[in-house]
Amino acid sequence: MKFYEETILPWVINRVMAKKEIALERKKMVPLASGRVLEIGMGSGFNIPFYSSDVEWLFGLEPSAQLKQYASEKAEVAPFPVEFVGLTGEEVPLDDNSIDTVVSTWTMCTIPDMSKALAEIDRILKTDGKLIFVEHGLSPDRTIRIIQNSLNPAWKRIGGGCHLNRPIDEMIREAGFHIQRKENGYMDGKNPLSFLYRGEARR
Repeated sequence: MKFYEETILPWVINRVMAKKEIALERKKMVPLASGRVLEIGMGSGFNIPFYSSDVEWLFGLEPSAQLKQYASEKAEVAPFPVEFVGLTGEEVPLDDNSIDTVVSTWTMCTIPDMSKALAEIDRILKTDGKLIFVEHGLSPDRTIRIIQNSLNPAWKRIGGGCHLNRPIDEMIREAGFHIQRKENGYMDGKNPLSFLYRGEARR
């Protein structure tokens, strides 16, 4: 299992996250980031090319050593400093009120304690800071929800802790954030993995 989680799964994630459909979603939301930015779950660094010149410094959290290696290669050619500062969203080694933007793309599905992670985001964001997110999660369609709930136990085991059925917008609101912009919908047809929550939230 360790070999699978440390070698095979990162390779699979890297291949899946490189899809053109996902790149189009990144293009919609990532350029909204500005200032001092923290990306939670940087993965292979596929967001890096989509950040605008408004980014001053990019901090990254990534628990996978293999994915961090992929991201490091992209970070070397980024037009702004990129610094890896930790592993998980539940423990962010940054000061209170020090970040202008937090970016999370296809990450909230895997964080074990989302309440704690969102509390950390709230802590490090400046008063006027923002959370930008693109996440897959619970579908509004009854049939898809039934499939998601049925598959979720097995999917978590093979997907590195990924949940198919998290109500992302509800979780963000319950953490005390106000969602100012939201665009939900299917990315690539109706299936258990394709319903997306896209948006921008403020403290």
